[in-house]
Amino acid sequence: MSREIKYLLNKTQGEEHDLPCVKCSGKTAHKVLASMDVRGSEGDRDYSFEWSTDYQIVQCLGCKTISFREASSNSDDYYSISHDEYEYAVSENLYPSRIDGVKGLGNETHYLPSNVRRIYDETLHALSSQSPVLAAIGLRALLETVCKEKNAAGKDLLKKIDDLVTKGILTPEGAAILHKIRSLGNAAAHEVKPHSDKQLALAMDIIEHLLKDVYILPKQVETEF
Repeated sequence: MSREIKYLLNKTQGEEHDLPCVKCSGKTAHKVLASMDVRGSEGDRDYSFEWSTDYQIVQCLGCKTISFREASSNSDDYYSISHDEYEYAVSENLYPSRIDGVKGLGNETHYLPSNVRRIYDETLHALSSQSPVLAAIGLRALLETVCKEKNAAGKDLLKKIDDLVTKGILTPEGAAILHKIRSLGNAAAHEVKPHSDKQLALAMDIIEHLLKDVYILPKQVETEF
């Protein structure tokens, strides 16, 4: 069986791909600034197999942030796009890891108490690293940490969230939404249940609004006024 590997410099340079941006909200066009593109093949008269892996430095055409993309495909993994036309399935990894729709608080995390900031950073990392069970547990842990930091009373998280309403920190409507995240975290912790990227992204957005309302905006107002 013969085997051949080629290393091609900048073969995919100049290509554009729609990717989740590290800083922008949602997907944006990214341009390949430089690449090392590997092409391989092996086989004999009865069977042949081809594969490719592109290692690309990419730049968001909006905010200009630079990151890294690895894209792989092979001749056995393809799907039909018309009656007689096929496309190879592409496996994609992005560095830093990210998830579509999750932007993060960025530099605003310095307004958070250190224990809240640590749990937030760990949860964001789990979410961006495609670890849905750990991310959901982290979201619940964030709620626990905020309740503890605000001295919420109660024997369990349900009671503590309700006590934040009593203290005027949350509205009843806000508490009802946070109870859904509490349930999401419970399912992850006790049933090892993974939730979808869309559910987790929405849950993180809700938690980030909570952190802004409770910690970030009051500190910013105090600083500016």
